[in-house]
Amino acid sequence: MLDSKILDDLSARVAAAFAANPARDAEKNLKAMLTSALARLDLVSREEFDIQARVLLRTREKLEALEARVAELEARARSR
Repeated sequence: MLDSKILDDLSARVAAAFAANPARDAEKNLKAMLTSALARLDLVSREEFDIQARVLLRTREKLEALEARVAELEARARSR
């Protein structure tokens, strides 16, 4: 999902903004609201994205090799 460091940094900034404000509950409510909204986005980590990109690249390479092999076999079958 989402890196907790981002949420912690955002939380620290909100805490600093509301430190002198009597509405400290607003920080908790805002953090909960942001966490909920970000969770609904169904985000993936950069690491997971990079892994899936590499898997997709290997899959494309295998598909191209298989397409070439099928074309070669079809050419042989036609020449018989």
